Amino acid sequence: MLYRKARRRRFLSGIFLSILGLAAGLCGCSIKVSDQKDQSGIREPVTFTFYNADGQEDPWTDPVARRITEATGVTLKTEYPTGRQKNDIMLMVATKEYPDLIFAKGDSNILIENGALIDMQELIEEYGPHIKALYGEEYDYLRYSKEDDSIYQLCSNKVGDEVLTTAGSAQLQWAVLKENEYAIPRTLEEYTEMIRSYMEQYPYINGQKTIGISISCTDWHWYTTLSDPAGYIANGTTDDGQWIVDEDNRVYYKHAAEGQKEYFQWLNQMYWEGILDPEFATQTHEDYLSKIASGRVLGLLDADWDIATPESSLKARGMYERTYAGLPVTIDESVTCEMLREHNLGVGWGVGISVSCKDPVRAVQFLDWMCTEEAQVMLNWGIENVNYFYDEDGLRYRTPEEIEQAATNANYAEETGVGRHSYPFPSYGNTALDSTGNHYTTNSRELIISGYNRIQREALQAWNVEMLIDIFPGREEFEKKYYSPIWAKVLPAEAKKLLDALDAAAWPGLIDCIVCAPERFDEQWEKLQNELVEAGLYEAEELMTKLIQEEAEFRKSMELENE
Repeated sequence: MLYRKARRRRFLSGIFLSILGLAAGLCGCSIKVSDQKDQSGIREPVTFTFYNADGQEDPWTDPVARRITEATGVTLKTEYPTGRQKNDIMLMVATKEYPDLIFAKGDSNILIENGALIDMQELIEEYGPHIKALYGEEYDYLRYSKEDDSIYQLCSNKVGDEVLTTAGSAQLQWAVLKENEYAIPRTLEEYTEMIRSYMEQYPYINGQKTIGISISCTDWHWYTTLSDPAGYIANGTTDDGQWIVDEDNRVYYKHAAEGQKEYFQWLNQMYWEGILDPEFATQTHEDYLSKIASGRVLGLLDADWDIATPESSLKARGMYERTYAGLPVTIDESVTCEMLREHNLGVGWGVGISVSCKDPVRAVQFLDWMCTEEAQVMLNWGIENVNYFYDEDGLRYRTPEEIEQAATNANYAEETGVGRHSYPFPSYGNTALDSTGNHYTTNSRELIISGYNRIQREALQAWNVEMLIDIFPGREEFEKKYYSPIWAKVLPAEAKKLLDALDAAAWPGLIDCIVCAPERFDEQWEKLQNELVEAGLYEAEELMTKLIQEEAEFRKSMELENE
C-alpha cells in the first residue's frame, strides 16, 4: 500500500535532504536552507505572507503575536478575502504569484491540481518533530490520496478533540426556555410552539418587534443557517457539508434526500405565519447579527462561532437570558440528533506552503514551533502571569475577571491575542494534556463546567445534569464514522464542479420554496428537484459514494493495523 511505501521512504529522508538539489526537486521549488539546523526555528527576522481564507485584518501587534515573533523571528503578513475566496485562488493560479503560506479551505484542490503547494513530507522528517508528535497516529491521514501520498497541508482541525460544547441543531433564547420551566423542545413542533407562544405574550422586546426565527441567506452564510440545519434537523446528521451519508457510507446530496421537503415546508409555514424573519432572504449578514445583538430574535438555526460576537455583546450588557441554548431538535421523534457523534480527524482543510515561498525550510520550522508545547499553551491561554496563572498544585487557571473578559469583550482575542492565532494552524484538542498534566485548551470538561454563567447553571439544575451537552444523545450511542467530515475534504475537480452546480441550483431554489405561496410549495419543490437532476445529481452522488467508501475502508484498515 502507498502509505507503507511512504514509511519506507521516510527512513531515507535524512540522506535525501543532505543533497540540496534533490530536496528542492521534492518540494517543487528552490529551497533556501538556513545555516543553523536547530528545531526552534529562531533565525534572523523574516516576514511570511499568509493567505487566510477565514482571516481578517491582523497587524500582528497583539501580545501573543509579538511573543511568537520573539521565539521564531517570524512575522506573518495576513492576506484575506475581500470578495469571493475562489476568485482570489483563481487569480493566484493565473498569475503564478502565491503567498508564502496559504489556507484556502475547500478551494485548496485548485492549488494542488495546479502545482501551487509543495509536498512537505521530507521537510517535516528533517525539521518537523513537533508536527509529527502532535499528529501522532493521525499523521499518515494527512496524505492527499491513495494515488498521491504527498502532504500538501497540515490540517486545521484539532487533534484529540471531543465535542464538549455544541450549538445543537437549533438554538433558543434562554428566556424562552425559562418561560417554559426549562422544558427541552426535541421536535420542530415543540420548538415552534415555544416560539409562537412567547411571541404572542411578548410581541416587543426592548421596544422592538420580536422576531421568532432569523437566518442569513445573502452570502455564503446560507450554508450555515439555511443548508446545514436542514441536515441536522431533518436527517439527524453530523456536519458532512452538503451531503448525507447513510450507515453503508452511501452519499446523497442533502437537499434531494428524504425529509428535506418536510423541513423546508416547515420553513415555508414559518415564513407565512410571521415567525420566520420576513427579511431573511434580503438582509445582510451584518443586519442579521445586529438583530441578534438587540436581544429580540428568539430562535436561530446557526453555528456557535457565527453568533459569538452578538452573544458577547449581550453578555456585556448583562442580558444572559437573551443568549442561546443549543438544543437537540429534530423533525420528529423518529429522527435522532447526532451532534455528538464522533468522526475521524478532518484532514482536508489546512495550511500549506506555496512554491513561491522564499524559505520553505524556515516555514516548516515555524509551523513546527507552532506545534510545540510552549506555543500551544500560549496560543490557547495567552501570556503567563497576565492571562493565566498556576496555583500551588501546578494547576493552570484564569481569574474570574479574565474569564468574564473573554466571554463579554467582543475584541478580547484582538486585544490579547488569546485564541487568535491557533486556527487554522495545527493544534491539540480538548482531551490532550501537556507535560504538566494540564489541558492545552481552555475548553476541557472541568473548565467548561466552571465557566457556566448563572442562567446556564439554573438550566443545569432544572435538567439535573452536569453539562449542557448531557441533554443530547451521547457519542457512545453511535458508531464512529471512519472518514473525514466531508466539509473538510479536498474534493477532486470533477466532484467539486458537480457540487458547485448543485449548490448554484439549491441556494436560490430553497429560498423560492420558503417564500412561495403555500399552495405552490409542492410545485416549487418539484422544480428544484428537477434542476438538481439536470445539474448532475446522480453523477455527483455516485462519485461521492465511491470516494467516501474507499476512504472509510482505507482508514478503518489503518486504524486496525495501528492497534
